[in-house]
Amino acid sequence: MTPESGQGLRGGELNAALTSALVGIHNDHMGRGPSSAYSFHHEDVVVTVMNNVLTKAERTLAETGAGLQVAQTRHLYQEAMRPDFTTAVERLTGRKVIAFVSGNNLDPDIAVEMFFLDEDPTAN
Repeated sequence: MTPESGQGLRGGELNAALTSALVGIHNDHMGRGPSSAYSFHHEDVVVTVMNNVLTKAERTLAETGAGLQVAQTRHLYQEAMRPDFTTAVERLTGRKVIAFVSGNNLDPDIAVEMFFLDEDPTAN
């Protein structure tokens, strides 16, 4: 299979592919991606951290006292992206996502996407 399918990707290659996929999905949905991002995979957990994800309008709202509303709206966006995020993680890891946890911190501007995977069929 090809790297797009995820088969054979491990370590840094898998982490880079996960980051690229999730940043691309974020960009497609939000019109812009983060300024930086990284992912790591350990056993049954995948975590992607994205920095500077808020739009200029969201930052302005947060700075003028509407941070709660920005955080609530961001949560809705992340839920809307859930199917695409999950599909990408499953394709790249070859494992089923059994739980998705997503969150944003407004200051500093950091988003975290966490995926919990089913058991690794190649593990002992």
